[in-house]
Amino acid sequence: MAELFTVENLFTLLMLIFLQAVLGFDNLLYISIESKRVAPDKQQMVRQLGIGIAIALRLVLLFVVMQAISMFQTPFAKMHTGFIDFDMNVHALIVLAGGIFIIYTAFREILHMLSLDHLGGHGDNEPQRTVQTAVAWIVAMNLVFSFDSILSALALTDVFAVMATAIIVSGVMMIVLADTVAEFLKRNRMYEVLGLFILFIVGVMLLSEGGHLAHLHLFGYVVEPMAKSTFYFVIAVLVVVDIAQGRYQKKLDLERSQAHRHEHLAQTHTS
Repeated sequence: MAELFTVENLFTLLMLIFLQAVLGFDNLLYISIESKRVAPDKQQMVRQLGIGIAIALRLVLLFVVMQAISMFQTPFAKMHTGFIDFDMNVHALIVLAGGIFIIYTAFREILHMLSLDHLGGHGDNEPQRTVQTAVAWIVAMNLVFSFDSILSALALTDVFAVMATAIIVSGVMMIVLADTVAEFLKRNRMYEVLGLFILFIVGVMLLSEGGHLAHLHLFGYVVEPMAKSTFYFVIAVLVVVDIAQGRYQKKLDLERSQAHRHEHLAQTHTS
């Protein structure tokens, strides 16, 4: 444990905590959306319990990956037909499965928000998930998101104490911020759409990364991973568009309100 307190390791620890915080944003979005599917009085417990269990399992995953990292990168299935070529490994399979599930979740929630049953809060009567199911999904997806962050951490250091401390600190930060994110989305329902589309893009990014890890070729074209700079640029554009659209909508509402007021005054004078 004493090796944690060297200048080099403390600096690496700060870098890892920052990395975990940045990579954990999309995880917080998923946790907030998933926790909405249980009874309101149990949502906070689900978020805290899910993240708490995930922290413990993430430490176990860190130990396993450090001991058997080569097994995660070794292909266990291959296909070369000319139309589709890949060398599938465990790492690629986990990332691809996570991407598919994230896209499915975001797409399902978007369709639900667009349905007429969602108007007036009628969608709240839909079947809710049990606490155990919601916690299980939060833990599973937390591990999917953490897999890449662990591999990124291994590129910075091989000291278990440093990585474990970063995981615990970032986990505590997630527990603290999870309620804040969930409450913000609850109070600002229009940002739910933005959050869901960000989650959708996260799924696309995971698919591209998983395809790259599996050396996937489709019809002779190699699948390249989405660059993190591209991902953050797309997110920034989505946020700017959402802000601009929100302000423009307020302007239109004000113009309609003024036009309605003038029409009402004109009718009053005429009568």
